Amino acid sequence: MSSIVPSAIARQPWAMLLPLILLVLFGAAVLDSAAAGNFQTFSLSHLIRFGVFMTMAAVMSLFGKDFVRFVAYPAYGVILLLLLAVEIIGFAGGGSQRWIDLGIIVLQPSELMKPAIVLVLARFYADLPSGMVPTWRSLVPACVLIGMPVLLVLLQPDLGTGLAITFGGVVVMFLAGLPLRWFLMAGGAAAVTAPLAFFTLLHDYQRNRVFTFLDPESDPLGTGYHITQSKIAIGSGGLTGKGFGNGSQSHLNYLPEPHTDFVFSTMAEEWGLIGGLFVLGVFFLVLRWGWRVALAADDRFSRLLAGGMVATVFFYVAINLSMVMGLAPVVGIPLPFMSHGGSSMMTNMIALGTLMMINRWNRSSGRRSLS
Repeated sequence: MSSIVPSAIARQPWAMLLPLILLVLFGAAVLDSAAAGNFQTFSLSHLIRFGVFMTMAAVMSLFGKDFVRFVAYPAYGVILLLLLAVEIIGFAGGGSQRWIDLGIIVLQPSELMKPAIVLVLARFYADLPSGMVPTWRSLVPACVLIGMPVLLVLLQPDLGTGLAITFGGVVVMFLAGLPLRWFLMAGGAAAVTAPLAFFTLLHDYQRNRVFTFLDPESDPLGTGYHITQSKIAIGSGGLTGKGFGNGSQSHLNYLPEPHTDFVFSTMAEEWGLIGGLFVLGVFFLVLRWGWRVALAADDRFSRLLAGGMVATVFFYVAINLSMVMGLAPVVGIPLPFMSHGGSSMMTNMIALGTLMMINRWNRSSGRRSLS
C-alpha cells in the first residue's frame, strides 16, 4: 500500500481526519435542513470555510518548533493590540463590540486569543526553570498574561470568550505543574466572590441568563424561551429522530439560532439519540487523538501546547452541549465543525493544525502519538 499511496498522504493523521471530515459533512447536512433545503444558505459556506481552514491547518503542520517558539510572544502582543483596537475603532453587532475591519477581512481578535494564550503560556513555562514552577514567580506573570486579554474581552462584553481564554490558560498552568492547592484556593476565592461579581460586574442580560438556567420554566415565553425550545427539540427526537428535514422546532421557527448555537438541537430532533451519539463519538476520537499527541511529545513546550489546544476544543464542545441541554447558562458558544460561523471554525482548526504540527514533530523525533 505504501508504494501506491504517496507518503505525504499516508503520513497524515487519518485517525483524526476521517472522523472530522465525516462530522463536517454531517454538519453540512444539518445546516441544509436548518435552511429548509437551501444548500447555498449555510452549507456551502460551511464546507468552503472548512476547506480553507483545513488548508491552513495543513500549512501550519509544516512549521518548525523553533519558529513556533519564536513567534509566541509577538503573536500574543499583536492580538492584544487588536483587542485594544476593538475598543477604540471596532464596530458593534448584536449588541456587542467585538469586530474590527482590516479592509480585506472583518476580524474578531478575541477568537485568535484563545489559541494564542495557550501558545504564549506554553512558551513561558517551557523557558521557566523547573525549580521556579511552584513559586509565585511562575504564577503572577501567567495571571497577567491571562488577565489583560480577558479584561479587554469582558469590556466588549463577551463573557463566553473570556471564560474560554481563562480555561485554556488555566489548563496550561495546571499541566505545567503548579501546586494543586493554588487551584483549590482560587476556586474557593471564586466561590466566595461570585455573588458579589454576579450583582456588580455582570450585565443585566448576563444575570438573566443565569436566572434562566436555574429556572427556565419561570418565563418560558421570555428569557427561558431559548433553552425551553432547545430541550423540546432534543427530547422530541427520541431514538432515531423525526427524519432528515422533518424537524418541526427548527422549520417552524420555534428553535432560535438553529444553525449556530443550537445546531445540536436541530440535529437531535431529526437524527435522534443515534445522531447525538455519532457526534459525541467523533469528538471523543478527535480529543483522544489530540491528548495522545500531547502524551507522546518529548519536551515541555510541545506537551503544554498540545494539551492546551485539546482543552480549547474541549471547552467549545462541553459548554455548547451543556448549554443546549440546559446544564449551563446560554453563553453563545457554537459547536465546533457543525455550527455555521467562520470564527469558531478558524479557532478550532488552528487548534487542530497545531496538534497536527506537534504530531509531525513527534514523528520526526521518533515518537508517535498512540492511535
